[in-house]
Amino acid sequence: MRASITRRTAVPDARGLATLLVCSALLAPTVTAQPVDRSAPPRLAAPTPLVMPTAVERTLPNGLRLIVVEQRKLPLLDAVLLLRHGSEADPIGKDGLASLTAALLREGTTTRTSAQIAEQQAFLGIRLGSGASLEQTTISLHTPTAVLDSAWALMGDIVLNPTFPDAEVERVRNETLTGLLQLRDRPPAIADRAFNALLYGESHPYGRAGGGTEQTVPGITRGDIASFWGTWYKPNAATLIIVGDITVADAERRANALFGAWTRGTLPTVAAASPPARAASETATSITLIDKPGAPQASFRLGSVGVARSTPDYHALMVLNTALGGSFTSRLNANLRETKGYTYGAGSSFAMRREAGPFVARAEIVAEKSDSALIEFMKELRAIRTTMSPAELEKAKQYLILGFPERFETTGDVAAQLAPLVTYNLPLDTWSSFQQGVERVTAADVQRVATRYLDPAALRIVIVGDRATIEAPLRATGIAPVVVRDVLGRELPRP
Repeated sequence: MRASITRRTAVPDARGLATLLVCSALLAPTVTAQPVDRSAPPRLAAPTPLVMPTAVERTLPNGLRLIVVEQRKLPLLDAVLLLRHGSEADPIGKDGLASLTAALLREGTTTRTSAQIAEQQAFLGIRLGSGASLEQTTISLHTPTAVLDSAWALMGDIVLNPTFPDAEVERVRNETLTGLLQLRDRPPAIADRAFNALLYGESHPYGRAGGGTEQTVPGITRGDIASFWGTWYKPNAATLIIVGDITVADAERRANALFGAWTRGTLPTVAAASPPARAASETATSITLIDKPGAPQASFRLGSVGVARSTPDYHALMVLNTALGGSFTSRLNANLRETKGYTYGAGSSFAMRREAGPFVARAEIVAEKSDSALIEFMKELRAIRTTMSPAELEKAKQYLILGFPERFETTGDVAAQLAPLVTYNLPLDTWSSFQQGVERVTAADVQRVATRYLDPAALRIVIVGDRATIEAPLRATGIAPVVVRDVLGRELPRP
C-alpha cells in the first residue's frame, strides 16, 4: 500500500507577515514622494496625432460604389450597404414605409424563411441588421472572416431576394403599432415628435414621423412595401462599405460576385422641401404645452432650424455646442443638474443633415421646477452668445480633440464613421482634418456662429407635462405665450 504524502506550504501567521513587511520596507530603496498639487486638475497631455485608415474607392459596372478599408489585425469584418434614401422618400400618408421595408428584409427570402435566417445568424455567430433612418437605409454585417463566405451570401440574399411574406408583414406591422401606442405614455417621445412637427410642418420630411404613426401604419400594405423596395433598392443608389481583414482586390471580387448582377434603375426625385414660413404672429418665441396628466417630470425641447452638414461653420458649431450642452461639464448640465438639481441631465445638439436640421436643447425636469428651469434655459441660450473665456474655449476644444480617436476603435466604428460621409456627399478624407479644424476655432468664431444660429427671441419651445401643475407657473414667467394641446395635438382651451 502506497503511503500518502501531503506537501505543506508554510504560511506565516499575522505576526510573521508583519515582520516580512517591515523587512521588505527596510530593504527597499528610498523614494522621495513628489508633492501633489490638489488645487488644480491634472494637465492634459498633448494629443497624439491620429493617423486615419486609408479608404480605397471603386465603382462596379452597375453603379454600386465600393469603399474598402483594410484592417488586418483581427480576423473580423464589418460591411455596411448604404442606400441613399430613407423615410424622406415615404409617400405622403405612408409614414413608416421605409422603416417597415427595411425591417422586413430579414423576414424571408426566395430561399430562406424568417426562422432559417435567424438560425443561420446564430449558427455562424454573426450580426446582420437592417433599418431605415431619415436620409438613409442600411444593411449591416459583422462577421468573423472564418465564416465570411456564408455570412456574405446571407447578406446578399436579404438585399436581393426578399419576399415580404404576408404573415411577417402583419406581424411586424402589429409590433410597430404596439410600439407607437406605447409612445403615448412616454413624454420624451411625445416632445420629440411634437417639436419636429411644429418646427418643420408635417409636409416636410424632417417634420414627419419616420417610424410611422397610428394613422399611417395600418394602411401600409405588402404591395406598398414590395413597390418601395423595387423603386429605391438599386445599386446606383447604393454604397458598400467594407472594413476589416480583407484586401481591396478580394473585397472587389466578392462585391462583383454578389452584387454584380443587381440591375441598376432610374430613381424618382425626392423634392426638396423648405421649412414652413412662420406667420408674423409666430416669429417670436412661442411655447407649446402638451398636457400629460400626472406626469412627475416635464420634457423640455427648445430650438430652431439649424444648419446643413455641408456648412463651413461645422467645427465652430461643434465647439459652441460642446460648451453649451454637448458634454457633462457643459453650461446647461452644470446649471440645471449640478447647481440647481432640476434634472438628471441637460444637453443640446445640432442635427446636421442634407438640408438644415434642427438645433435643440433638451432635458427632463422635475415638474415643480418647470418655470425655474425655463428661466435657466433661456439664460444660458442668451449667455452663450457673448464672448467665451479662453479657458472654456480651450476645454471645449480639448474635449473634442482628445475624444475623437475613440470613434475609430473597431472595424464597426470605422464603417459607422464613413457612412455619414457617403450620406452627405463629403470627401472620404474629411475626418483627417477634424482635429486641426477644431484647433483653429477662435472665441470670435464661436461668438459669430452663436449669434447667427441661436436666437433666444425666435425659438420653438415644446414642454410635455402635467398641465395642472406647470401651466400657471410657465405663464407667470412671461417668457412667451403658451398654447396648450393634448398628446394627439389638439388645442385645448384655457380653463
